[in-house]
Amino acid sequence: MKFLHIVGRWIVRRQNWLVAAALLVAVLAGCRLWPHPPLRSWLPSSTAVYDSKGQLLRLTLASDQQYRLWVPLKDISPQLVDGVLLHEDRWYAWHPGFNPYGLLRGAWITYVRHGSPQGGSTVTMQLARLLWKLNTRAPLGKLIQIARAVQLELFYSKHDILEAYLNVSPYGANVQGVATASLVYFGKPANQLTLPEALTLAVIPQNPSQRLLSGERANNTLISSGLADARNRLYQAWLPKHPQDAGLKPLFALPLALRSRSRLPFEAPHAVDQILAAQQLNDNARSAIVTTTLDLDLQHIVERQIALYVQRKASSGITNAAAILVDTRDMGIKAMVGSADYRNAAIQGQVNGTLAKRSPGSTLKPFIYALGFDQGVLHPQTVLRDVPTSFGPYTPENFDGNFLGPITATQALIRSRNIPAVWIASQLHEPTLYDFLQQAGVSRMASEQHYGLSLVLGGGEVSMQELAGLYAMLANRGVLSPLRLRADDPQPEGTRLLSDEASYMVMDILRQNPRPDDVIGMQGLRTPVYWKTGTSWAFRDAWTAGSFGPYVLVIWVGNFDGSGNPAFVGVEAAAPLFFQVVDALRAEHVPLNEPIRAMPANLKRVQICLASGNLPTEWCPQLGTTWFIPGKSPIRVDTIYRPVVMDDATGKPACPPFDGKRTHVEVYEFWPSDLQRVFEQAGMPRRRPPVNPECNGSERVSGLPPSITSPLRSSTYTLRLKQLAEERIPFTATNDADVRNLYWFVDDAYVGRSAPGGEPLYWQPHGAGRYTVRVVDDHGQADQRILDVTLVE
Repeated sequence: MKFLHIVGRWIVRRQNWLVAAALLVAVLAGCRLWPHPPLRSWLPSSTAVYDSKGQLLRLTLASDQQYRLWVPLKDISPQLVDGVLLHEDRWYAWHPGFNPYGLLRGAWITYVRHGSPQGGSTVTMQLARLLWKLNTRAPLGKLIQIARAVQLELFYSKHDILEAYLNVSPYGANVQGVATASLVYFGKPANQLTLPEALTLAVIPQNPSQRLLSGERANNTLISSGLADARNRLYQAWLPKHPQDAGLKPLFALPLALRSRSRLPFEAPHAVDQILAAQQLNDNARSAIVTTTLDLDLQHIVERQIALYVQRKASSGITNAAAILVDTRDMGIKAMVGSADYRNAAIQGQVNGTLAKRSPGSTLKPFIYALGFDQGVLHPQTVLRDVPTSFGPYTPENFDGNFLGPITATQALIRSRNIPAVWIASQLHEPTLYDFLQQAGVSRMASEQHYGLSLVLGGGEVSMQELAGLYAMLANRGVLSPLRLRADDPQPEGTRLLSDEASYMVMDILRQNPRPDDVIGMQGLRTPVYWKTGTSWAFRDAWTAGSFGPYVLVIWVGNFDGSGNPAFVGVEAAAPLFFQVVDALRAEHVPLNEPIRAMPANLKRVQICLASGNLPTEWCPQLGTTWFIPGKSPIRVDTIYRPVVMDDATGKPACPPFDGKRTHVEVYEFWPSDLQRVFEQAGMPRRRPPVNPECNGSERVSGLPPSITSPLRSSTYTLRLKQLAEERIPFTATNDADVRNLYWFVDDAYVGRSAPGGEPLYWQPHGAGRYTVRVVDDHGQADQRILDVTLVE
């Protein structure tokens, strides 16, 4: 009790002091706990962009035109931190923002002894001067600096103040902060400095302009003698506290070079510009350190090949090209070259060609075939018709102006035939090519009606990055994933747009496309390449896109102003550069092993008759095989090769019954009329199957029914009301080889006759509505479809 009484009396006597102390603690705690912005938000930061291997691509200026890269204290070399405190403020952990002894000592030397000016400033005071831009040469300025230092100590921790000082301390000209100085002068992050480098940076802020003056006069120069002496003195002060570093003394006798600011790297400019632009749009994604998916070694290989190619092809008017290289395993962009020369204003070199929307030419054809495989329209050996064809008002032509007649789907894609591709596209539904491109994220597309079937041949526009994503989807067996340019971009599961089977079949076709420079026997010795070319209308764009090993590469050759050049042909202008890059990567020993992808489980091989692509009969002379998807791919029995029973006596087809007659069987080719006409135009007429009028068709083996080609299936014809009397719709159809006449009916009303392979039959509708159009050949076989007609003013 006596003890408690004594304590109580002591508290009563000193209660005013205790209250004052409590208030002081409360004020101090309130200052620290009161919400206030972090110190890193006081000044803008630069951005350091790295490739995937940690190589610096670019260090940007902050918005105040300073190189200032803010990094956390934990990412700064501990030797550099200790060196700065040893050199600048040994009592940093103990003082309240200012050091009275240091200030008195500085004042004595400066004003009493008239020696070299000594400021006596602590790290906190130096930070205050930098943040508030104080003039501390006069006594009043020094007092304001002390007050601001105390303010900093009240509101921020020692850790935060030291981190801020190291990030804003001056390192000559517009270089601020140890992280920036480390990148500028030594080309490495601040956590990878050697002890000589760390102590060199520690002494620079005391007099940066003088100590770095000689370093700014050359690209790479040795540190000045004054800087070396200051560093070595710091090393001597360092050793008593770090005796284990005594063995590093020989390193301080070696010359140390500083790199000039003019040597800062400026790599992959288009890719870095794209990243920085995205950061500007997304404040939440801003970061002082950005790691990309780029590989600077691969970037240099692609840049070098483009520069060499453009230089070699300058006489042909080829002055610009762009390329993008994507790793299909993680969809990371490994190289991006937006133009042949970023600094060449004559070619608008700063434009990023990989983002520009351009006509893709025929590079979309593989996806038309893939959709056709998925929708049961065809299989790789389906025989298509490369013949003059009208799709309503749209009459496409082949690039070479010629027609090849019957051609397999595989050869049609390899040889980039337009008519078969448009026909396949006309058969697609849910999705059409337009729907597919929308699902794939192709941006800024007009309406489907705007393009019509011209979209198949490059009537729309895509960017190189969008096209690279599409070809990566093929390589990844139909799964679309977004491209990644930042290492921290997510890697989503992806969206399946094509089946595994369809993607595999298309890739198998593209693999068979021979290199333009290949010689017999060399294709098998090279890296397998799956590729396709494209040429836009009026020779404005030349393309080659494809995959090899784990990569997808897209090459574009053209002019950013859209001007054409007859040299801008995909196979002649873009393909050589494409394979030049492929060969360069292989020569540099870049691993090009293709990722292991299992064979699709639902893909089978079947024997076919090569002439028709259908299941063979006993009369088919040449057999082959094709991939097909059971239950989906259209596999029918061949009807091209058919037997005809011939009468030995007359040499004509024998009429049944054949009993008592000397006969033999001959096999004839029964080609449709449109293909017969192409054979004749090519100087390779096919022998027509013989006909015996006396048999009244009884000698004939049932062949193909007619097939309406105009009007188009599921189409609507819009006619002008004022010109209805002059508006006509053409009726055309293909028919079997021995058909002589086609009879046309609309809603069961006979409207006329047309000859196979002759002029179309034109029909004039009497008004708007839905009609049923039917054609019947002279063997009684028929085809029909629905026709919708609308009228407009």
